[in-house]
Amino acid sequence: MCGKFALHTFISILPYHLSYWLGIWTLEVRACASNKAGKGVRVERERGRDLYLSRLLSCSSPKLDGTNKSNVKRDTAKMSQEIDLLHCYHRGCGKKFDPRDNKDDACLHHPGHPVFHDAYKGWSCCSKKCTDFTEFLNIKGCTRSKHSNDKPPEPEKPPVDKSKAGEVIQVVTKPLSNRAALARPSFDAPQLMLSPTISPALLEIELSYLKGLTALEADKPTDNTVQIGQTCKNNSCKGTYEGIASDKEVCNYHPGVPIFHEGLKYWSCCQKKTTEFSTFLEQPGCTQGRHVWFSKNVGKKAQCRMDWHQTGSHVVVSIFAKKYLASQSFIKLNPIHLTVELFFVEENSRYNLDIELRGIVNVEQSSVHMLPTKVEIKLKKADIGSWSKLDVPRDAEPKDLESNENSANLNSQIEAVDLSDL
Repeated sequence: MCGKFALHTFISILPYHLSYWLGIWTLEVRACASNKAGKGVRVERERGRDLYLSRLLSCSSPKLDGTNKSNVKRDTAKMSQEIDLLHCYHRGCGKKFDPRDNKDDACLHHPGHPVFHDAYKGWSCCSKKCTDFTEFLNIKGCTRSKHSNDKPPEPEKPPVDKSKAGEVIQVVTKPLSNRAALARPSFDAPQLMLSPTISPALLEIELSYLKGLTALEADKPTDNTVQIGQTCKNNSCKGTYEGIASDKEVCNYHPGVPIFHEGLKYWSCCQKKTTEFSTFLEQPGCTQGRHVWFSKNVGKKAQCRMDWHQTGSHVVVSIFAKKYLASQSFIKLNPIHLTVELFFVEENSRYNLDIELRGIVNVEQSSVHMLPTKVEIKLKKADIGSWSKLDVPRDAEPKDLESNENSANLNSQIEAVDLSDL
């Protein structure tokens, strides 16, 4: 039943539909022929459409009741509206509108331009930002106005000079400093004693150490007093202190050092060699002199961890140490020479650092901070640049070279020994 009704309706309106579009096509051809396209075509098209709708609605079909007539009227009205809807080109809107019903607040859009910076996306006209592009597209407009069918003007592009298409652009990095390279001063130039900044906590620790040392030294005998029975400190000497007369006795001793080489034991100052350790200890001295009742007070060398890092303007040297006396420690510096000495009172030892710096520093602008756990030396760079290393390796000191030469000479003087006479 429904199929027959639909077929009957289609057949009944088909002549009016064909006549409408045929009339519109005829009007457009006539308007184009008479160079009157535009407004005349639109007016004639509206007239033909009204005629078509009136004929369509007045169709006298026996099976086209009131409900079907309203549906046909609604569909045709919707079709007519879609024909006249225009697209709004405002940013953030994108809707279609009827130019005959375009109110002042119909369009919600963004009058600004899109801004993309540091992964954030937003509009120049409002402060809302996001990182997701889909969320950016869904940001509602911030301004209301009428819809507009005019496309926004495209941003102006800078003119391209095609004559310089083959030109090669060279980028030259400017030097960090325009000053001439600084002349490297002498390593033996005079050093300046840096005045350290001592933390209050380190001062309190040092005062407690000094008080304890004062109490201990009061109970000790004076170092200048020789005790009866004290032995001589010279090598191989068996003399003991029995009184003032012992100072006038002749001391037979070895001024050299003991050497143990390939099973042989001997002193570097004489050539008598032996294989037995007890016989080696009983060898009389080869040199005569005075007794020495006190050993030379040679402080032990302390071991401390040293580290360094640098910034654009400074090199920071850190020496990690505890329980050192700031009053008996010092730091000396010249443009390329750094000397550090720290005194540890409990161990009676010293830490020494004597290096040639890789770069040149400004002595006047360098500083030292003494803390309970470390000594921090902040060296001001004289010129901008990065240091690959802290120091420059130096040759062995003359004393070390002499000792190496002496040991080499002693080894060369070793001859085949006949031990039958021992």
